[in-house]
Amino acid sequence: MPEYRMAVQRLYPILIRIALAVGAIRVADAAEVPPRPGDNCSYTATPRSLDAPDSHIRREVYEQALAFVKAVPRRQKDRAVVDPAKLVRRNLIDQEIFQRLEAGGIPAAPLSTDEEFCRRIHLDLTGRIPSANEVRAFVADRTPKKRDVLIDRLLHSQEFVDKWTVWMGDLLQNTMKASNRDEGVPGRNGVHRYIRESIEKDRSWREVAFYMLTGTGNSFDEDSAGVNFVVRGYAPMGPIQDTYDSVTVRAASIFLGMGSYDCLLCHDGRGHLEAVSAWGTRTTRLEAERMAAHFSRISFAAYPGNDNANFYTRSHVVLNKAAGGYGMNTKIGNRPDRMPVQVDGKAEKELTPVYRDGTPASGEWRASFAYKVTEDPMFARNFVNRLWKAMFSVALAEPVDNLDPDRLDPAVEPPGGWDYQASHPDLLEDLAQLARKNDFSLREMLRLMAESTAYQLSSEYDAPWDAAKTRLFARHLARRLDAEEVLDAVTKATGILPAYQVAGWTDKVSWAMQLPEPSEPLRDNPAREFLDAFDRGNRDLQPRGTAGSALMWLHLMNSPVILNRVNAKASPYLAELVRNPGDEAVVEDLFLTFLSRRPSEYEKMVALKALANSGTKAYPRAAAVEDLAWALINKTDFLFSY
Repeated sequence: MPEYRMAVQRLYPILIRIALAVGAIRVADAAEVPPRPGDNCSYTATPRSLDAPDSHIRREVYEQALAFVKAVPRRQKDRAVVDPAKLVRRNLIDQEIFQRLEAGGIPAAPLSTDEEFCRRIHLDLTGRIPSANEVRAFVADRTPKKRDVLIDRLLHSQEFVDKWTVWMGDLLQNTMKASNRDEGVPGRNGVHRYIRESIEKDRSWREVAFYMLTGTGNSFDEDSAGVNFVVRGYAPMGPIQDTYDSVTVRAASIFLGMGSYDCLLCHDGRGHLEAVSAWGTRTTRLEAERMAAHFSRISFAAYPGNDNANFYTRSHVVLNKAAGGYGMNTKIGNRPDRMPVQVDGKAEKELTPVYRDGTPASGEWRASFAYKVTEDPMFARNFVNRLWKAMFSVALAEPVDNLDPDRLDPAVEPPGGWDYQASHPDLLEDLAQLARKNDFSLREMLRLMAESTAYQLSSEYDAPWDAAKTRLFARHLARRLDAEEVLDAVTKATGILPAYQVAGWTDKVSWAMQLPEPSEPLRDNPAREFLDAFDRGNRDLQPRGTAGSALMWLHLMNSPVILNRVNAKASPYLAELVRNPGDEAVVEDLFLTFLSRRPSEYEKMVALKALANSGTKAYPRAAAVEDLAWALINKTDFLFSY
């Protein structure tokens, strides 16, 4: 479209001013972590990828909040900070957060505006931006409980199911192909169906854990899809004990937030985890191996044969054996040698399972493990901590994958030389107890968080800002949208629905948030390259990221995914605006559609000037509307939930 490209070039000075510092969002790297005891250990040698300290994670969020504020103009005038004592305390979250702010003499951000809240809650609960009409209706609504009503409606929407199916799929690492073992298309799709059904029915997280930890059957069968949790834990090129260890690491990390087991299954924690975990420093390899022994009666076998016409080819069968234990008899594999250990003067050559609280397994070993995991205080803490991070951008206890049991219980002082890991230990514990009382309902925990005044604070903060306030949640912390959210925002705003083909599915889907994993859609779809540019990870060795990049911005400016949608001939929404003679109405609608807010006076002036200069043969009105839509997609706040 040469005419369009020429128009963009002519408007570049204006568009750059509208876009306001394209590429400005870059999370500054924190200073390198100094050497620590145990740096010869593979687990601690790469702290950013494995056990990033909480200060590093919070620093990243702090830097991102600063960059967002600098790149985005003030959205409201006279938005002064407030005394937290004057803010309404709606639940236990507000009580804890505002009490800490009061005690420190730290002002809080004011309550978010209706426009700000409407965009935020739609994105955080459903992964979709609201339409212009939804924003207008919400702002015009004068009923006192309209925010609670909106929260409830979104919690029971299909878009909510889409968003949190992706969240749980990320957590459970559901993917058809990984570095250690393939689940295959049927296995991946079976787990996806189970997760989606769990979100729809508000199935207890406890039940999900049991299903994943105790499943038996074929990995391709829909009614036994949970066995793929064990399949993903398979450790290649080593003895079966490596697989027991790998499944244990996955279970402890995902369900307890205790990633230190990956270190402890190689050696004692002392001398390796001093800068990471007080609990880890007093835990031995033998104790970790006794945890892994819970999985030592798994019968794990690849389906025989290699006939591609057979549905079950490349599937796996997971069953329980009646006997066996964790053999201390290996000198090969992914872990150091396992040798008989002396216990009460006797050499133990085969370990039986003992949970981390010191109690031996009873009955079927995996079922015993699942029961103890879900009753473990860390199970509830991990659950609410991860949800808090999803809603507040930074968790109460960081890093979420390396929680330290010795520094989380508010009733027990941390060991000497250590502080509590959680920024608000009492709040984390209270939320954990409430989650248990509500049988680990995802919806009810998210409702509690969304309804709190603390969550509904503005992201604008008209006072000095520093990293300490990030830890205290004095304002709402902006987060960059996930890849799927960015693409779906463009889709919803322009009204051009794609059709994504997914491996193993008959029906195509129209929303990126409905894709079962980051390897979709198929490679011949340009949407895949666009999504990958936003660092969506692969649910294996590459986690999701939220930092900006030159590639990300180049895709926003030049990808056919964008250019084909900001086209008035293709977009019914933009075509309607072209026919609207009211320039001010067009500008307001564009801003409400793409940014969920009305323009500032400066933005309005620049946009109206662009429309006023259109209407000629060289630069038709359609081109001006297209250019403005393109510019709004390239504005920094389009990429954020704030």
